[in-house]
Amino acid sequence: MSDELKARALRLLARREHTRAELARKLAPAAGSREKLETLLDLLEASKRLSDERYAEARAHGLSRKFGALRVRRELVAKGVEPETAARFAADVEKADLERARSILTRKYRTPATAPKERARRARFLQSRGFSADVIRRSLVLAATEEFA
Repeated sequence: MSDELKARALRLLARREHTRAELARKLAPAAGSREKLETLLDLLEASKRLSDERYAEARAHGLSRKFGALRVRRELVAKGVEPETAARFAADVEKADLERARSILTRKYRTPATAPKERARRARFLQSRGFSADVIRRSLVLAATEEFA
């Protein structure tokens, strides 16, 4: 394993957390062989510098400000996090989905939705953000009963 490859990996990890798959993809052109790359990745994991768990936690937290649990889970799996790990962190996000969806609706739309077309439009917006059908329905009801400022 070359020192240059290890230095490149550490520079990438110093900027932000990466998944093993993501780091492997970024380092592959400079690695030379698959064995060198796997050895480096194993070394980084053993020294706790590379962790899919840490990445998933940080990414889930960042995504949870704007998106629902379904979108968080999909994004984590797309980045190479194991589906079980992604589901666990998405479940943590799901606990606050109703409040987050309601908050997003009140920030984006200043008035309550009165027409069915408008409610459907808002539901599609929340669905694109990764909220479940139950959360969407409940947040639209809550938003309709609240006072808009």
